Amino acid sequence: MEIKLGISLEEFYRENILAYLKTLQTNPFELITLVLDLAIVLFLIYCFFKVVKGSRAWQLIKGIILLIAATIVSGLLNFKILNWILTSIMNLGVIAIIVIFQPELRRGLEQLGTNKLTKFFGIDKDLSTKAKEDIYKIVIATKELSKAKVGALIVIERDIKIQDIISTGIPMDAEVSPQLLVNIFEPKTPLHDGAVVISGNKIASAACMLPLADDKDIAKELGTRHRAAIGISKQSDAIVVVVSEETGKISIAKDGTLIADLREDILKKILISNVVTKRFAVEKRERKNSLEKIKEKVKKERQEKGNKDKKENSNNKVAE
Repeated sequence: MEIKLGISLEEFYRENILAYLKTLQTNPFELITLVLDLAIVLFLIYCFFKVVKGSRAWQLIKGIILLIAATIVSGLLNFKILNWILTSIMNLGVIAIIVIFQPELRRGLEQLGTNKLTKFFGIDKDLSTKAKEDIYKIVIATKELSKAKVGALIVIERDIKIQDIISTGIPMDAEVSPQLLVNIFEPKTPLHDGAVVISGNKIASAACMLPLADDKDIAKELGTRHRAAIGISKQSDAIVVVVSEETGKISIAKDGTLIADLREDILKKILISNVVTKRFAVEKRERKNSLEKIKEKVKKERQEKGNKDKKENSNNKVAE
């Protein structure tokens, strides 16, 4: 089989792969360079696919992969005419790729020359910053809903996963934005009834059904939304923001307790304290503790090794 790109597969194997394996035998340290080389190439391929996925170019990439596979198969089965046609097409592959992926290549090169390089490689904002931004957006949406006296129920998932609740609604998987949240709760729309669940910095689902709290000590004037908020906050560690349809007042349900009639600044403080500060402080403390444990373990192993070496040296001296 021969793909007419200037060299046959057999020649490529002999002149590159086989020659490289012989080099590794004489210089094993080349293996480190090989691993790094492969890691960088695979990472760049991953970044490329991440950029083009979801765009029109994604369909073209699948077509190119199919074309390459068909060329290889036709060569293995000795379909000479088909293989000649396919390899002739592939001779123009490099030019075709530049023409087809011109918008993606241009966007990638523009990002390389700007401060968006981290975004290009998928290194987005840290989770703490992203969580804070999402809270500000939730507070803005809540304020707008409160002014218009539009009922709303926003569940913010924390450590305990509530996939069973998310599955009862309409999947969204959308970025958190004030406009979208306000639009979801717009009266007389399909998603108005039920709760919105925010999970993993995304609006996971809308029109979700929540369990109602049936405690007798809950005030009778509280409506279904408030009972649902208390209910889910009892069954998980989720924080729930409620906007009353009758009064427009804002409340928060946490650990089975309802904190009612909140101002915008208090709402923001409670959310940041419970969703951002406590969560990421715990994670940071856990990482620090695990690092200290590793250091102690290494120190202990070194001490044991040192004691063992001393013991062996003393035994050798006695034997002499």
